[in-house]
Amino acid sequence: IITVTFAMFRIITALFLRDTLALASSDAEMAIQEKMRQKENCAAKLLDFFQAADTSKDGYLTLAEFEAILAEDTVKTWLSLMELDVHDTKQVFCILDNGDGLVSSSEFVEGILRLKGAARSQDVMRIMHFCRTLISEVSLMQANFQKGG
Repeated sequence: IITVTFAMFRIITALFLRDTLALASSDAEMAIQEKMRQKENCAAKLLDFFQAADTSKDGYLTLAEFEAILAEDTVKTWLSLMELDVHDTKQVFCILDNGDGLVSSSEFVEGILRLKGAARSQDVMRIMHFCRTLISEVSLMQANFQKGG
């Protein structure tokens, strides 16, 4: 009787564990889907924002258009709710710009999504790696310059 009771207990425990793991797996999938949905909603809102800021309706933001829309307190508050604090509009524009002096809708949405929130350790590590590489290259250039000159 003890063996049968123990076996029944183990079977019930195994069934409970299986159901728990299935539920946890389902929760993880739902969390991923929710995160993706939130990112898509955020991108759609940013695109609407871009279209409102593009007063010339040419599909690009100029620095003047960007500064004009960010001068509004409601826009700054909205961006702050999206975890993006814009204090220096020119600096943010330069970050978003690919160098041509204009920001396209895709540059804007992708750039803002990357700027959103706090820096992750991966971002900091990438910057540190870039700085080390840059220092190494500058040191090499300096050494070559000193040899030649």
